[in-house]
Amino acid sequence: MSNPEWKSVGNGHLEGPVPVPDLDPSKLIITRSESLKPIPKPEDLLVFGTIKTDHMLIVSFDPATGWSAPEIKPYGPLSLDPASSCFQYASNLFEGLKAYVGPDGVPRLFRPEKNMARMARSAERLALPPFNPDALLELIKKLVIVDKRWIPNATGYSLYLRPTIIGTRSGPYFRNGTKPISLLASTENVRAWPGGTGSHKLSGNYSPGFLPQRVAIKQGYDQILWLLKDENGSYQVTEAGIMNIFVVVSREDGDLDLITPPLDGTILAGVTRDSVLALANAHTDGKLVLPGIPSNRRLHTHERAFTTADIDHWLTLGRLQEMFSVGTAAILAPVGRVGIKDLKGDIKDLILPSYEDGIGPLSHAMLQMILAIQEGRENFEGWSVRCE
Repeated sequence: MSNPEWKSVGNGHLEGPVPVPDLDPSKLIITRSESLKPIPKPEDLLVFGTIKTDHMLIVSFDPATGWSAPEIKPYGPLSLDPASSCFQYASNLFEGLKAYVGPDGVPRLFRPEKNMARMARSAERLALPPFNPDALLELIKKLVIVDKRWIPNATGYSLYLRPTIIGTRSGPYFRNGTKPISLLASTENVRAWPGGTGSHKLSGNYSPGFLPQRVAIKQGYDQILWLLKDENGSYQVTEAGIMNIFVVVSREDGDLDLITPPLDGTILAGVTRDSVLALANAHTDGKLVLPGIPSNRRLHTHERAFTTADIDHWLTLGRLQEMFSVGTAAILAPVGRVGIKDLKGDIKDLILPSYEDGIGPLSHAMLQMILAIQEGRENFEGWSVRCE
């Protein structure tokens, strides 16, 4: 796999084309340890991963300058910014292969090209920088040669190697402001599934979404609308990117239905999601009045499943008034367009109602009220907690 020419689209993820250097084994720098560790006996190596060799191979990537000169250096800890995406979004991958020593005393690897190809596929799936697998294998061979004294000369023993890529850039967020975003409904990938970890704030839930997001950007959309196929073959709406999703549907009596998917184990129980539901109920119960929303206009909250077909149907009837996503980082982002693929793979754009300021009245009311509470200009249910 040769290195495509890419440019950064955020979080260290790439989109082509601009030329950047690939891995180059000819630039390898070797700094040998001045204090070699004692080699343990094979029978003392029964606990996997507890004993490390003298050296490690390091190479870094920058979207502007490409892959750095590789370096084999004494084994030691890494220095990483706490905001690195590897900690927040689990944008990491690894491989596992072993080095053996032959009767001729020469180190050897078992089918390493398979590991390199799989590592390249893993990097592509997480939208991490591409690399030349042949070049990486050449560098791994160099590391094995430097540390070949660590390969046990006994049948059934080997030196375990774990090539690893970690993402170090900060994470992706929706843009701020009230300009409507566009979503591409994804039928090829899922964010979460029944029995999975979607309801938990786990790093591993996020990095698999980087590649679908890149695909969405290529097709002219800001983010992914995550779907989940139900037992009837319909596509239920779950979340939008890394945010919860709401729709506002008008009723015949003039009130509004505020609908969000239920916490069924696939949906993250977002704090902002819960706040929107609570504020809507408080408005209806007369405990507060949302700015710009008449006090006698009731907001009926629903935590229930709805599908892309429902969105299309509500739009056809002229009942779908607003759609917005919510989360801690951006607070609230109005949705202006949703792209849905048909059976042929063609995309049909569902266009939501537009508003002068780019944001609908209920979306605007929610955003203003949440900001007022967060900034201490309003007091509601003790949500704004003083630090003193």
